[in-house]
Amino acid sequence: MKKVPFVTKEMIEEITKTYPTPFHIYDEKGIRENAKAVKEAFAWNKGFKEYFAVKATPNPFLINILHEYGCGCDCSSLTELMLSNALGINGHDIMFSSNDTPAEDYEYAAKVGAIINLDDITHIDFVEKILGKLPETMSCRYNPGGVFQMSNGIMDNPGDAKYGFTTEQLFEGFRILKEKGVKHFGIHAFLASNTVTNEYYPQLAKQLFEIAVKLKEETGANIEFINLSGGVGIPYTPDQEANDICVIGEGVRKVYEEVLVPAGMGEVAIYTEMGRFMMGPYGELITKAIHEKHTHKEYIGVDACAVNLMRPAIYGAYHHITVLGKENAPCDHKYDVTGSLCENNDKFAVDRMLPEIKIGDYLAIHDTGAHGYAMGYNYNGKLKSAELLLKEDGSVQLIRRAETPKDYFATLDCFDVYNKIEF
Repeated sequence: MKKVPFVTKEMIEEITKTYPTPFHIYDEKGIRENAKAVKEAFAWNKGFKEYFAVKATPNPFLINILHEYGCGCDCSSLTELMLSNALGINGHDIMFSSNDTPAEDYEYAAKVGAIINLDDITHIDFVEKILGKLPETMSCRYNPGGVFQMSNGIMDNPGDAKYGFTTEQLFEGFRILKEKGVKHFGIHAFLASNTVTNEYYPQLAKQLFEIAVKLKEETGANIEFINLSGGVGIPYTPDQEANDICVIGEGVRKVYEEVLVPAGMGEVAIYTEMGRFMMGPYGELITKAIHEKHTHKEYIGVDACAVNLMRPAIYGAYHHITVLGKENAPCDHKYDVTGSLCENNDKFAVDRMLPEIKIGDYLAIHDTGAHGYAMGYNYNGKLKSAELLLKEDGSVQLIRRAETPKDYFATLDCFDVYNKIEF
């Protein structure tokens, strides 16, 4: 599929009169259309809910858009819980899926009424000691171990992941929770990341549905929801075909009717926690070429760096790049596209064939709507960029201002040096 940016050179030239590069910009129209499609794909399930993974894009403006379509929040930390609660999203509209969890996080999750999704069997006693009594609704994260295989080979290696209960622990955990007064149960699992295949969710669902039937039969637990978590990916490279959420939803429905309905579990709600699929394609990092370097390779230096998008640096991840205004020009120049960090892996592209880039050209780095801004940091004293929303009417709204030096030094206000810095 051809990667087409949702902004043009002319649009960016106008936007940068107010908001200098680099910045992340999000496409409201695309986000809304996708959220509606997800809701429709699982409309066959009366209790369906998408819990957007806040860690992917923790911006209240974007979370509010998804909330209009019935989405809740999947939170993994105290601050994510605080953000969701501040937006009026609380109670069972929050799924708290955390690991190695501090006591204060569990306390706050209980305070706002979130569904607690336990990552480990030892956390049963841990939570009980903190809260005095376990909530009546709880979920457990399942990790079957081994490798997760599909028709096209190994997809991921759950056995190497730090998350979840083993099969034996899951059954034991349900029995313990039931004895301690838990009345409503959920199962959660995440077995593969960024799958670009319509088969992943249905196959995962079959595995979870089958173990849910056994859990009900052997422990007597009232299983009210099964959480397929995330893992539904997006096509980062142009040669990949995008997932079809309608086909995925229908695949899960078929397995639901084959496994759960005959077992008398036709009222079980299906939950999802998609961050990347919900937001990834609808964000772009806009950056400007500010330097060129001709040494052992040809380099284009831009005003963004790994602080703004670290996936290429830490994973070697591919993000497509469009040189705005040169969409139809031949890609006959080979470049490394680099940032200014004092780290050699600070590269958005290596040996990438692109149109000839001139100083001042704007580059749109695609698919940064999830795990883009959110993974930023302040190494080298770099400051995180602004976030903008391209609204459906074509206007642009600032939804997070860029950091300033004063923000960077704010936590040093207990030292004399803070008062000597000129802002």
